[in-house]
Amino acid sequence: MPNGLPAWVERPAAAVALTLLLVPVLLPVGLAVATTSRGPVFYRQVRVGLGGVPFVLLKFRTMREGSGGPSVTAGGDARITAVGRFLRRSKLDELPQLVNVMRGEMAFVGPRPEVPKFVERWPGWAAPLLTVRPGITDPTSVAWANEEASLASQDDVETYYVETLMPHKLEASMAYLKTRTPWRDVRVLWQTAVRLIGPAAGKK
Repeated sequence: MPNGLPAWVERPAAAVALTLLLVPVLLPVGLAVATTSRGPVFYRQVRVGLGGVPFVLLKFRTMREGSGGPSVTAGGDARITAVGRFLRRSKLDELPQLVNVMRGEMAFVGPRPEVPKFVERWPGWAAPLLTVRPGITDPTSVAWANEEASLASQDDVETYYVETLMPHKLEASMAYLKTRTPWRDVRVLWQTAVRLIGPAAGKK
């Protein structure tokens, strides 16, 4: 295939296999979420996927149930639970998106999916991002791994995200899309893994 990961990597079967391998991680994390705060184990949020079609993205819940507030989360947000802080820092909260890959709604690598109200604010030149399957990780996920820390100093995190941070991320995603190759996607997966298990993984 000319773009994206090799076909065998992107198939739902690969997500099933990886999920089975991660059961020893997924079960304790789910139990920790369920026993330390009220609410469901999983957080569900509508995102915009391939072709502009909405889908429900899954994560482990990291916030108190019914906390409301902005769609963008800054570091130190009072809505985040103690377990949630660890999950967000380690990115373990993202693992349930393997289910989205199994369903064919997401890929392992691809532009991160946004919520509908933010996609409505995208400039026209960013439309090609909706012509590919969104991913669990991408180059912007690696580059902006400490995004929540950068938002912590903002009085209005949502406005700052939409007007300042989001345009930069869209530009980076478009630049990546134009030069995407299968092996570059493999490199993104490797960089993501290094970021998570390396010394910088726990820093903000």
